[in-house]
Amino acid sequence: MKIRRVIGVVAGLVLAVGGAVGLSAPAWAALPIATPTTCAFQTFNTHNYLTAMGGGGRTTDVIRTTETHLLSWERFRIVDAGDGVHVGIKTANGNFLTAVDGGGRTSNVLVSTATVLQSWEKFTLVRVGGDGFAIQTFDGHYLTAVSGGGRSSDVIHSDATQIQAWELFIPTCGI
Repeated sequence: MKIRRVIGVVAGLVLAVGGAVGLSAPAWAALPIATPTTCAFQTFNTHNYLTAMGGGGRTTDVIRTTETHLLSWERFRIVDAGDGVHVGIKTANGNFLTAVDGGGRTSNVLVSTATVLQSWEKFTLVRVGGDGFAIQTFDGHYLTAVSGGGRSSDVIHSDATQIQAWELFIPTCGI
């Protein structure tokens, strides 16, 4: 009789704790940047800005990392994707950046033609240290600034599975 009661109490506690945990989101689910907000992203190594060429709406020559001054095409609108974890990254023209095939590529990596936030347009901003962030694609790969930045071709890869210095970006938000 006592064993059944003990098992019942333990089971009740497990359900209560499980229910309480289920009511709150895990710590990693909180967005590291308040949304919506406008941000510029600099490469960690060279401090060059990510530039959405033409303000967005492109399938080729989508991104460059040659700019050293903050202009309009270097500003991106960060929007909550609705799940508390992922964000959409909008260009100056209002198009979303898309990781082609969800990531895992070294060519034809990004396009900026999407006008609706779908799964391929979702990214996770992962805080690494003080000001550094990695940008993770929907399939779990990380964006890499090739050669650390300063490039107008072969600019970004999305095949990294670990965060190294090439995968770090420094956002400046609220601009």
